[in-house]
Amino acid sequence: MKTFFHLIQEVQKPGLCHHCGGCVTFCTAINYGALELGEDGRPRYKDIEKCIECGLCYSICPEIHELDEETKRLVSWSAPMGRILSTQVARAMDPGVRARGTDGGVVTALLLHLFDLGRIDGAIVSRKVGEFRRWPWLAITREEILDAAGFHFDTIHGMTHFSRVYASLETSTFSPSIMELGEVAKKRLHRVAFVGTPCQINALRRMEVLGVVPAGSITLHLGLFCTGNFHFGEAERRRLMELGEFRWEEVRKINVKETLMVHLKSGELRTIPLEKLEFMKRYACQYCDDYAAEYADLSFGGIGAPEGWTTVIVRSPLGRAVLADARGVDVEVGSQQMAHQALNVVLEWSDKKKARAAAKHAELERRAVTVKG
Repeated sequence: MKTFFHLIQEVQKPGLCHHCGGCVTFCTAINYGALELGEDGRPRYKDIEKCIECGLCYSICPEIHELDEETKRLVSWSAPMGRILSTQVARAMDPGVRARGTDGGVVTALLLHLFDLGRIDGAIVSRKVGEFRRWPWLAITREEILDAAGFHFDTIHGMTHFSRVYASLETSTFSPSIMELGEVAKKRLHRVAFVGTPCQINALRRMEVLGVVPAGSITLHLGLFCTGNFHFGEAERRRLMELGEFRWEEVRKINVKETLMVHLKSGELRTIPLEKLEFMKRYACQYCDDYAAEYADLSFGGIGAPEGWTTVIVRSPLGRAVLADARGVDVEVGSQQMAHQALNVVLEWSDKKKARAAAKHAELERRAVTVKG
């Protein structure tokens, strides 16, 4: 049986760790306490003597493929981009939510709708806690859900030991929200929505396959489209300003669609092609092939949608019911023509990410081969 030691050898050393926090969350949630996040954001041994070598941390890692088939069956996955029951282009009905949210504010609108009806006890989100920094957060009030609204380039949404550790880490666009599951277990919550990146949703689904506590408390998986996560240190911020010809004090809003869009307070818009941001992208993201959160109940992103709207991919009957219930009450849905066009764009970007990931994995395998004379 392979253990955390093998994760270090097979995932961390090649640079493939996504820092999703699944392995640490599982270990701390069931009070083994053998693992922790290091100051570089990587999982590590906290007390190797407490490790019982159960191998579950290895199995739930999204870079390990031994549970691939079981996970795909769980969510009824199908090629080329996961199960798709329908696609919508939508936005929040409340102008205040739209103003605070990303694109059309649909994720925030749905969370508020579910919370107001008493259908969720809270939501794992990420909230802004400083310039260029977001932390994972278990929001258990309406105000806390609203506080987490919006995209900040300091950290993409996307598991509390977790937020305390990340306060000292290099600034990055990643919020390891899975680790907030530890707070779910402590508060004994049983109906929690999770908002996160594709790798985080993947790890959660693997926990669900194995019946790992407290993954069963996550009743709704809301996935975010993801081109990759970015390091956002001082040097990266400086270069980004040069590329976009702006100053940070001029910025009103930043968003990612087909390009990085920098909205200035003057009303001007600066756009930067995403391929020019490779210098900021985290190394492991080059090997990820999931753009559209293929294991979620609902997947969201601005790509393909008009400004002020969100592309929504419905992937499960639960996701379909949630969106339908909010439609016309808290969420406005656009035309099917808009939705069809948006889906085509998402499929195109998904194909690109899969092709890039396959090429990077092939390159990694070539480098790993040693030829004996």
